[in-house]
Amino acid sequence: MKLYIKRIESARDLPLPNYMTKGAAGMDLFANVKDDVIIKPGEIKLIPTGIAISLPEGYEAQIRPRSGLALKHGISFVNTPGTIDSDYRGEINLIMINFGKENFTIHRGDRIAQMVINKIEIPQIVEVENLESTTRGEGGFGSTGI
Repeated sequence: MKLYIKRIESARDLPLPNYMTKGAAGMDLFANVKDDVIIKPGEIKLIPTGIAISLPEGYEAQIRPRSGLALKHGISFVNTPGTIDSDYRGEINLIMINFGKENFTIHRGDRIAQMVINKIEIPQIVEVENLESTTRGEGGFGSTGI
């Protein structure tokens, strides 16, 4: 499987996404901001990555927060994980939110997200009157205990 990546013109100086360790599941994405961007507590901002991708049919890219930014600064995404479909060819942008108590500054080239590539299955949809029963049944939202 090959992942084709196109750099947006304004991101020619930024690194391509890459895996920071041999065992990493996600490759880091970089901030393609011209000037520093401040995200205030509770604020949502759209941050460009400077790349567009081409995935083969049957694959998706999931965009996830970086755990260090989440733990240390409360930085996450409004739609986590974000899904990039195999037929999308536009620039990947991140809907970032600051759940922290302090302003958070994004600098050009900061590692701000992870992208994980997954193979997906497209199921045949079959409508039925009843589903097979299980021990759990319809229990949810803590029904199995704490």
